[in-house]
Amino acid sequence: MNPDPHKLVEAHLCPMSTCRAPAGSPCRTTAGKVALKYHTARFQLVPALRSELHVATPAVRHPGSLWSALPAVKPAAAATPMEVRLGYARVSTRTQEIQSQIDALEASGVHRLFHERISTRVRERPEMKAALAAAREYRSLGAKVTLVVHEMKRLGRGALELLKAAEELRDAEIELEFLTGPLAGKHDPAGHGAALFAFFAAMAESERDYIRDKTLEGQETARTNGKAIGGVKVSDEDMLATARRLRDEENLSLREIAARLVIRTGKKRGQHPAPATVMRMLREHDEQTTTP
Repeated sequence: MNPDPHKLVEAHLCPMSTCRAPAGSPCRTTAGKVALKYHTARFQLVPALRSELHVATPAVRHPGSLWSALPAVKPAAAATPMEVRLGYARVSTRTQEIQSQIDALEASGVHRLFHERISTRVRERPEMKAALAAAREYRSLGAKVTLVVHEMKRLGRGALELLKAAEELRDAEIELEFLTGPLAGKHDPAGHGAALFAFFAAMAESERDYIRDKTLEGQETARTNGKAIGGVKVSDEDMLATARRLRDEENLSLREIAARLVIRTGKKRGQHPAPATVMRMLREHDEQTTTP
């Protein structure tokens, strides 16, 4: 590294919206003090420093002290546009393995990596939000930015989710790259990318609907042939009668009814049934009594 890397860094304006330090001055914090290290978006403007994880503010700049602008210097000429690759990895549950995604993204040469354990059903994904914010910061430098994801479903599953993601990337002028899957390769959401995302998401949803319908058909056929579906039955006529009385006469909730009932047979003997079991038992009884 250059013996005076701070001089190379300070030859550029800091592009971070929370800093905006002028050329010749160190970066500053939101508290108005000299930052302990230069912001990543700033030192990555210097080709020789792009591989660095951080660049410390030297003692001569008195890091931690009250920030004040130093004599202005002429900003360096615009550097050759760089390409920044940001990686994003996601799994839905704590039990799912995420390391293989991280390894693949690192092997693809991403500069920064964002990962989280969160379902796509959650509207606000903090790490995805942070990745898009970082991408916008790099774009403000004039850099070409690519968001790299292991496969399409890591970004979203439904057509609406993927269309929304494509719109966000298009508005921020960010390209997208999938490492595996039917859309492996780079895509420009401003072009045909959005339509492709929507198409494959619709295909995935159709496949899930088909599997679900076939499963339900198989269960109905099994019931028609007298076969039991699901786990061991824990309810009986006495339990049903008690549950109906507690619901209709005492107006208790499902949770309260379940706490009053006791399973009499099987491995769960002596335990209380789950509220979902009580709900299913009462619903099946109501459907049978109302069917002509």
